[in-house]
Amino acid sequence: MTNAGTTVTADLPTPAVRLPRCRGIELTLIVVAVLLSVYGYCAVGLAKNGTVPPGAAGYGAGLGVLALLAHVAVRLRAPYADPLLLPIGVLLNGLGLVLIYRLDLETPGDRAAPTQLVWSTLGVTLFIVVVLALRDHRVLQRYAYVCVAAALVLLTLPVLFPAVNGARIWIRIAGFSIQPGEFAKVLLAVFFAAYLAANRNALAYAGRRVRRLQLPTGRVLGPIVAIWLISVGVLVLERDLGTSLLFFGLFVTLLYVATGRTGWIAVGLLLAALGAVAVGQLEPHVHSRVLDWLHPFASIDAGEGPNQLAQSLFAFAAGGMLGTGLGRGHSILIGFAAKSDFILATAGEELGLAGLSAIFILYGLLVERGYRAGLALRDPFGRLLAVGLASIVALQVFVIAGGVTGLIPLTGMAMPFLAQGGSSVVTNWAIVALLIRLSDSARRHPDYAIEVAA
Repeated sequence: MTNAGTTVTADLPTPAVRLPRCRGIELTLIVVAVLLSVYGYCAVGLAKNGTVPPGAAGYGAGLGVLALLAHVAVRLRAPYADPLLLPIGVLLNGLGLVLIYRLDLETPGDRAAPTQLVWSTLGVTLFIVVVLALRDHRVLQRYAYVCVAAALVLLTLPVLFPAVNGARIWIRIAGFSIQPGEFAKVLLAVFFAAYLAANRNALAYAGRRVRRLQLPTGRVLGPIVAIWLISVGVLVLERDLGTSLLFFGLFVTLLYVATGRTGWIAVGLLLAALGAVAVGQLEPHVHSRVLDWLHPFASIDAGEGPNQLAQSLFAFAAGGMLGTGLGRGHSILIGFAAKSDFILATAGEELGLAGLSAIFILYGLLVERGYRAGLALRDPFGRLLAVGLASIVALQVFVIAGGVTGLIPLTGMAMPFLAQGGSSVVTNWAIVALLIRLSDSARRHPDYAIEVAA
């Protein structure tokens, strides 16, 4: 309308800014990741035999095809997904194959790289299926109790089988082995996210107040205590400190995110400490690992030679700042766990502190991008699921890296993407696929687009 020669225009809503899809950036980073992996493969062959390995072209082609198929699936079904998630997964998986191949050269009778490549193929296949089939992450919320029931079954199954290296975390039948706990952690993340999204108000405000801590009602507190008892039960029955810490740490993290109350972190740390101390004193296998952590060089003083943890510390020390170079280390002296629990020691020795820092930065970026997607999502379930999946990676890296460097007692978990282990690599590809779906939903939101553009 016009008033005294002045035109007044009604305020219009700010149009939503459409984010660029960034699929070209993702493809470029994937090519770089594949080339770096092939370079590492060739560097190992040159260091050990003086020639490029004959399978270098096939390795590069296989990894490249898998990565390209995954990229096409993302381009078709999740075009606004974060462009860093898939390249980070490809690079970590490729580096893991290189390290396992490098250790295979020291154990000609026990080659793990071909099997790991098969598992990696299955993992990427699962990634593609999840990206193509899961159109909306909120569908998973409907199956929360199905997920927790399946997770409990998977956690219980290894108890029925003989212990392997002192821990009951494996199912081995006719030479075929899987680690059910790896799949259970994703199912539990879905259940925790759904349960806390539905009960976050009751957890934050219901119940009586004890000084500064707002306690929930017994009806809501019951499942929390049950989760704690289950985590301690896993520790007692399966003698697996790492899985117990991971499950309970995941739940406490999501509890804090859902309620915003730091008191839950204190309660969680107290319960975890009580359970770990009690089981560490009473369970011989866990107790022996605590003693190895407290006295890593005791076996040397006793004239028995260095144990696995001592050899790992020697490997990190030998690597120095820049490392000995791929194929030029001696981490195989660690023994049978060099390709699994202690594969980070090989990276530390042959890539040095610089290479090890680069690996941790990749993990940090993967976790940060997961948290970023969670913060951008508007639905509580999606926010908690994204934070939970990213926290699984963060907690697992901390527990494993802390164990092999002597920061905390050693556990029997696998370093995501790097270590030998089919169940682990398949599960981690599923986590990346879910983060891809969640980040695509987050980046489609108009508020997110306006915030980033600003």
